[in-house]
Amino acid sequence: MASTIPDPQSGPPGARATPPPADRPGRIEAHGIDHIPDAERHGHPRELFSVWAAANVNYLSLLVGGALVLMGLSLWQALAVIGVGNLFWLFTGLLATSGPAAGAPSEVITRAMYGVIGNRVNNAIGGWLVSVCYFALNLAAAATAAFALVEKAGIAADTPVKVAVIVVIAALTLAISVYGHALIIKLYLPITLALAGVFTVVAFAVLRHADLSYAPEARLGGTDLWALLLAGTTLVASGPLSYTTSADFSRYLPRTASRKAIAGWTALGAFLPSVVVCSLGALAATAVDMTDPQTALQEILPGWFVPVFLLALVLGTIAINALTAYSAGLALQAVGLRVRRSVSVLLDGAVAVALTLYGLLASDFLDTVSNALQVIVVLIGPLMAVYATDVLLRRGRYDGLALSDETPGSPFWYAGGVNGAGASALVAGVTSAALCVNTLYTGPIAAALDGLDLSLPVGMSVSAALYALLMRNDRTLRAAGSAA
Repeated sequence: MASTIPDPQSGPPGARATPPPADRPGRIEAHGIDHIPDAERHGHPRELFSVWAAANVNYLSLLVGGALVLMGLSLWQALAVIGVGNLFWLFTGLLATSGPAAGAPSEVITRAMYGVIGNRVNNAIGGWLVSVCYFALNLAAAATAAFALVEKAGIAADTPVKVAVIVVIAALTLAISVYGHALIIKLYLPITLALAGVFTVVAFAVLRHADLSYAPEARLGGTDLWALLLAGTTLVASGPLSYTTSADFSRYLPRTASRKAIAGWTALGAFLPSVVVCSLGALAATAVDMTDPQTALQEILPGWFVPVFLLALVLGTIAINALTAYSAGLALQAVGLRVRRSVSVLLDGAVAVALTLYGLLASDFLDTVSNALQVIVVLIGPLMAVYATDVLLRRGRYDGLALSDETPGSPFWYAGGVNGAGASALVAGVTSAALCVNTLYTGPIAAALDGLDLSLPVGMSVSAALYALLMRNDRTLRAAGSAA
């Protein structure tokens, strides 16, 4: 039994088109978390490049790059950390291969890891809650740039204007998410090209002023340096690790599509712009104060170009938030809310807008959420590790129809609706990571190691190893192997 109410479709059942009527840019996407039939599969893996590229030319990447230098790293150390941290996009690419295999989004595929009931908890916390928090933070970042743009137009950014700006940005974002997959595929190539053009101008301006030999006055060494390098890598890696939802955007591809191409275009589309934009943030930090990138970069950009730059920051954030809201809507359905995907997306957007308004206008709520997300790597690292291990164990083979079955007769019901292997591996990984973390609090192992934060490698390794061990004799894995 599929746990969603598909949006109404026109045309006779089983009708075929290119692209299918259910997935056209000009109409609201018909499917939610229900299985995508082979007759409705279409597209090419290369389309995924622009989807991930547009979402990763954004303001937060500039912030992260600048933060690495502000933390005390030299320029070349920061650039090395950016390269290593962004290699975690390979995991995002690997997870994307499960979408065409199952014809289902990540929020359903993870039933194989946690069971039908256990997966509802996973989607409520690791899917919906994390996504809505990221949506609010990204919306706040976009709103800040938009406020500056409004003031440059001669309009005072008072409270009513700020509310209107936030609502307009959210409305544009949610419109893309509601129309869904086909519109995302259609829009994100021109968005990618537009953002690439803008950031090319930014790159020339930054490179003219950057100090390529920059190093902090107080050079670190030994344990202090390693602690900073690990913290920086974790900060960069938290981006790709938060995208355990990459199958959401690949599930319409034919099941015969090359898995290598799916993984490659997804990972490359995210890796390249993330490295470039993060590196620009680090380079800029050698010339201007990147504690406020939006204002600081205006010092080195041509005056005529500043409004274009601010508009690009808003556009890039809309692109990333549209993906976030899309996946959050699917997560809400997977939790068990019986509404259409379009409705669930609007519900997510309403919550995120409320949080953003409250955070920007009434309190330091967004600071609280931001601090919480610094610790969230103890959860998203193990979540990514369990999912990636499952894809490898099953060799990318998933039965989408069986995954859609939520009855106790489902092969993914396990014991009482919970897969003990996945639940145990996740709890063990999160616990291990929490013992090793050094962010808002210091775990006992981190304290014993003079502040070295090993939460990312330890949490992921423990989860992956324990899951592989506990699942070695699982009957659903044997069934996947026999279907090869």
